Amino acid sequence: MANTTLKFDLPAPDISAWRAGNTGTEGVWHFDSGKPGRNVLISALIHGNELCGAWALKGLLEAGVKSEQGTLTLAFCNINAFDKFDPDNHDASRFVDQDMNRQWSDDRIDAADTAERRRAAALRPFIQKADWVLDLHSMHEPSAPLSLTGVQPRNLELAKQMRSPEHIVVDAGHKDGTRMRDYGRFGLPDAQAGDSRTLLIECGFHGDPQSRVVAQDMCVRFLEASETFSRNTLDTQLAGWRQSNAPRQWALEVTGPVVAKSEKFTFTEPFTGLEVIEKAGTVIGNNDGEPVTTPYDDCVLVMPSTRQARNGVTVVRFARRRLLS
Repeated sequence: MANTTLKFDLPAPDISAWRAGNTGTEGVWHFDSGKPGRNVLISALIHGNELCGAWALKGLLEAGVKSEQGTLTLAFCNINAFDKFDPDNHDASRFVDQDMNRQWSDDRIDAADTAERRRAAALRPFIQKADWVLDLHSMHEPSAPLSLTGVQPRNLELAKQMRSPEHIVVDAGHKDGTRMRDYGRFGLPDAQAGDSRTLLIECGFHGDPQSRVVAQDMCVRFLEASETFSRNTLDTQLAGWRQSNAPRQWALEVTGPVVAKSEKFTFTEPFTGLEVIEKAGTVIGNNDGEPVTTPYDDCVLVMPSTRQARNGVTVVRFARRRLLS
């Protein structure tokens, strides 16, 4: 069950020096090498309480990283939500009006009827121009980092190429709306999507300083994989950012969610995610009097959390795992 007393040890970064951007859009920086290459974008603060990505973008800007080939765009996304950040009530700064990472369809963005949809409209041109996107997030509960690829094989191949984190979640998206990761051509099948690639990284618990380390490591790996920078340049300009490769990588193929009927949902144990439940039919939770059981042997629990539990909210996902070569 959710721990309501989790300690928040990662302070909010001061991004005031970088808030204006250099594009005419607040919080967005764009650098063009003048040489052929991919249009690469790294985003942070889709949710205002996910600080690790903001730390990573601030570090990239402070290091003067500007791209050796192609272009690089850095976007602090939901700045208005971030402005409300309070470590003692961090969930309150997740968004202003609604979850920004459920608004990435043109009809919702064009409605422009909430703070998040208006901000998505301002960010949309940069997402549309990008070839590769790395979207940095963190989690409600302590858990190991995850790479979320969507169902397109090209993104799984990128996650494997980056050789970290250990667990790669292959998921079909979210029932409440399209994530930025799946917007436009990023959601198309491989045969229709050209060179597009996109990964959403869950770097660990929001308040864990290690989430910042993970975000920095993911930036280095992504920028090298995209061929925007050489490995030597990255290791010189961003010394200490690269961490060890994962000892192995697992693909976790999500088969379905468990959706709460109310805020009364409870787990039978304090699951933190990535538990492998050996036997099908094992009871793992109580959903308003209805037992929740695993649907197959060796079922993996992905991102269990009751922190946001209420009717219609996903509290855990079931997945099958396979070891990647």
